[in-house]
Amino acid sequence: QVQLVESGGGSVQAGGSLRLSCVTSRSIFRINVMAWYRQGPGKQRELVASVTNSGRTNYADSVKGRFAISRDNARNAVYLQMDSLKPEDTAVYYCNAECLRYTAWDTCADYWGQGTQVAVSS
Repeated sequence: QVQLVESGGGSVQAGGSLRLSCVTSRSIFRINVMAWYRQGPGKQRELVASVTNSGRTNYADSVKGRFAISRDNARNAVYLQMDSLKPEDTAVYYCNAECLRYTAWDTCADYWGQGTQVAVSS
């Protein structure tokens, strides 16, 4: 069973930067879409950014121009560079792998990381 291992969360002041990383715990064949979601205190989980296997990206309006998602298909890794952080970015950030296949013949399944806390103080 593969796991998504996240790192890079922490505490920062408003205007600061953090970089989140997520990598699979073992080698796999392919992941169609890798994404970051977040869940703030008392809020529902929401999509922050996603990137397809071909590199097409999508961002929530609230983070456009401040966050950048990227992925390394060779390492089965996805990254989220977060700049100009705001207190409202405070949340637990979750890595998501949509349609992960262990081999070319497997059916795909979705996986979630354990979450990493990001706290932005004013």
